[in-house]
Amino acid sequence: MFKKLRNRFLIVNLVSISIMMLVAFATIYTITYQNVQRETSMELYKVSDFYHSPYNSSKMPRGEDGGMGAGSGTGSSTGSGSESLPSNAMGGDNGGPGGDPNSPPARSVSFMIKTDDQWKITDTHSRFDMEDTFYTEALQKVDQNKVGDSERQTGQFALDGTDWAYVVDPSGDGHMIVFIDVTAQQGILTNLIYTFAIVGLVMLIVIYFLSRYFANRSIAPVREAFEKQKQFIGDASHELKTPLAIINTNADVLLANQEDTIANQAKWLHYIKSETERMTGLTNDLLYLTQMDDSRSTMIHAKFNMSDAVESIILPMEAVIFEKNISLDYNIEPNLTVHGNSEQIKQVILILLDNAVKYSGPKGSVNVTLQKQNNDVMLAVSNTGEGIAPEHLDRIFDRFYRTDSSRARKHGGHGLGLAIARSIVDQHKGEVYARSVVGEGATFYVRLS
Repeated sequence: MFKKLRNRFLIVNLVSISIMMLVAFATIYTITYQNVQRETSMELYKVSDFYHSPYNSSKMPRGEDGGMGAGSGTGSSTGSGSESLPSNAMGGDNGGPGGDPNSPPARSVSFMIKTDDQWKITDTHSRFDMEDTFYTEALQKVDQNKVGDSERQTGQFALDGTDWAYVVDPSGDGHMIVFIDVTAQQGILTNLIYTFAIVGLVMLIVIYFLSRYFANRSIAPVREAFEKQKQFIGDASHELKTPLAIINTNADVLLANQEDTIANQAKWLHYIKSETERMTGLTNDLLYLTQMDDSRSTMIHAKFNMSDAVESIILPMEAVIFEKNISLDYNIEPNLTVHGNSEQIKQVILILLDNAVKYSGPKGSVNVTLQKQNNDVMLAVSNTGEGIAPEHLDRIFDRFYRTDSSRARKHGGHGLGLAIARSIVDQHKGEVYARSVVGEGATFYVRLS
């Protein structure tokens, strides 16, 4: 059950985080993509405007016949035209700050193709040596069907492992297409996708193990509470089963001797009454524990004299302790006050003192001390006897827990006294714990402020 609960927690956690990561990565990618496209379009338009400018026309290299490039043919400008272009014509360094304002923006590769209205190449310009077939292939990649008569049309394509962006400027007798290399920009977007994929995968693996660790830690208290509840129900059932069996058996004896007098059957009736009282005490303790655990239960807290409270419990028990041949010593510092509920604290004192008397050895001794310790008040109740083994010290305050069930039942206990004491002390924001040496005795401490 708890494994399924943990797995569901992991699935919900991983799905939620994955969705948030996808949304975040998609948002970052979209913003980056739009910025790259916007910058590409701006560069493209700047280069295109440069080719339209009169300055550009005057600076373009001339052929022998005085035409643009080395002539009006397709291949005539590829050789001498590209070699005689100034460095600022297509991607030179003068386009930066302090350079010629009429030079095109710096680009690694850019070129221009002019065509007639039938999309036949009439002129080309590039600062790099390019073959005629390259211009033809680039022109074929242009989406000619979407080009209007008066509006610029942009697009992108890949050719020979290079990404190109282009803009088509319709003119009166044809078209002018300007191309720029955008491989670096596309590489940025591609690397961004790979980076997101790797980072996302690594983060999911890390988050999985972290979620599993915290899921196990989160479920541990639930598992512990569930196990304690199961044990509590089993122990309560066991505690009730014994007196119910005794009551049922004695009732059968009474029914089998219906003609006998009550006086002759008094023994069976006393057994029934004794077990009924035992069940009553058990149910009252269980009800009290439930009320203590209920956060809605309210307690009236006020300052009271802790010294008087301890004395009010010890003095009436001196006679009982004396009858059991147990010596009692106590050292109570006067006028010590604490903040809390006096009646409940008295119950804690009574439980600890009664527990010390019950489990004290023959001709043993019980010692009670109350003293100021820093800003707190420390109550210590110790006895001589067998003591408590180290493996039991952390569990003796659990409900129905007893180090020796047969011995506890002999003394009339059912393992709820110390649990009640701890619940009361916890309600008072205090601390209760035990120290013991096996074979010598045990000491219970209560710290209150």
